[in-house]
Amino acid sequence: MRRVVLAGRGDLAEWRDAARAFAAAGILPEEIDWREKSAEADLAFQRDAMPPAPVTRKPMTVPPAFIELAEAVLCHSDPARFSLLYRLLWRLQLDRQLLEAASDEDVVRARLMAKNVRRDAHKMTAFVRFKEVGAVAAGRRKFIAWFEPDHHIVRRTAPFFQRRFTDMDWLIATPKGSAAWDGARLTLSDAPCEKPNLTDATDDLWRTYYASIFNPARLKLKAMQAEMPKKYWKNLPEADLIPGLIASAESQVRAMAAREATQSLPFHDRLQEAARNLPIEPEAPAGTLEALSAEAGACTRCPLHAKATQTVFGEGPRDAEVMFVGEQPGDQEDIAGRPFVGPAGKLLDQVIADVGIDRSALYVTNAVKHFKYEPRGKRRIHQKPNMGEVKHCRWWLDLELALVKPKLIVAMGATALAALTDVKERLQDVRGKAMAIEGGRTLFVTVHPSYLLRIPDERLKAEEMVRFRNDMLEIQRLMASAG
Repeated sequence: MRRVVLAGRGDLAEWRDAARAFAAAGILPEEIDWREKSAEADLAFQRDAMPPAPVTRKPMTVPPAFIELAEAVLCHSDPARFSLLYRLLWRLQLDRQLLEAASDEDVVRARLMAKNVRRDAHKMTAFVRFKEVGAVAAGRRKFIAWFEPDHHIVRRTAPFFQRRFTDMDWLIATPKGSAAWDGARLTLSDAPCEKPNLTDATDDLWRTYYASIFNPARLKLKAMQAEMPKKYWKNLPEADLIPGLIASAESQVRAMAAREATQSLPFHDRLQEAARNLPIEPEAPAGTLEALSAEAGACTRCPLHAKATQTVFGEGPRDAEVMFVGEQPGDQEDIAGRPFVGPAGKLLDQVIADVGIDRSALYVTNAVKHFKYEPRGKRRIHQKPNMGEVKHCRWWLDLELALVKPKLIVAMGATALAALTDVKERLQDVRGKAMAIEGGRTLFVTVHPSYLLRIPDERLKAEEMVRFRNDMLEIQRLMASAG
């Protein structure tokens, strides 16, 4: 029996070199004892195991699918993975279609290992939470993250983070090694790391986000734990909320059922009711935001007024240097009569507060002033306004711009971008860029926070949360330089 010891950190070349030597020498699978390096396994053991000069035999070949399978299987933590792959290598010389045998025990086991590795890598991309630890040279920021994988996936997954977060320096530490990026080089290490004790302001942002998207009426514990297994909870700041949200879910569902439908009376009925029941207030001076808001309250320029509860006009200082423009009011804004007070508004408030922007200094409005929706039972489902509705409401947005005279305008979402410019480019092509527009103003484009609330994929959600926060940091920088 020959014994061979490998480091076993998902390195295909390491296993392949040993397997080629044994195969060339004609050593059968049952004659090799594959071991993974550990405190008990001496690498000197490996030197004794190397085969003698190879016998004359035809070189072994494998289909490309085996290489792809082996790359994943070698990342698995099962010590039997080396012998399993070597056994498949031998068997493939007699049956080239072996990997297509769905009932073969070795094939099933190898594919299950590969599936577990891919799932572990996906969870790493979804549940890594970077913590900011300071700035480095050239204005780059530095982050550290901690993750506890089941398998040796750090090397396999690190290029994903390099591509997605190339504009910041970061270190991902795990018990199975680490990956670090400094803007020029990706450094990988197999040395185990200790968990850092770090927190930052984005922890509260994740909690706000998770609380905003949690729907007690759709709570399914098994499905939730399949997507976000409990073993990851201890390293996710938003997981602090999960026990309380689960415990209160039943009472929240009962409260939701007891509340009346949010669907409002037609606009003209509400307008007449308000006229009968509210005291007559002094007319606001012409040329003020108050007068403009009162005038917009009776707007019938497009059909959206007929179903909305009320016009939701902008709010903020008359002399605000920065104006945030969203798409349209949502359900809660339509009822409250104020912009950005629903889940998207709360998320926006959390992010801008996190980066040091004072909302009370901003003028916040929407491209469209009435809520467009589709009734669905007791719920009102948001519908995207069409370009005709956007153009009708451009009247009010232009008047707001003329009165407030902001130096910086932030367009949140494609509808806001279309309302403010004649730009025909895609939102993603101009996102994060400061553009000069007419009137000597600067336009900065980002996504609407409601987009973040709708992302179902955990990995994409994590990426977009970081990008949105970076957009707000850039806006804060533009505000500081303008001041």
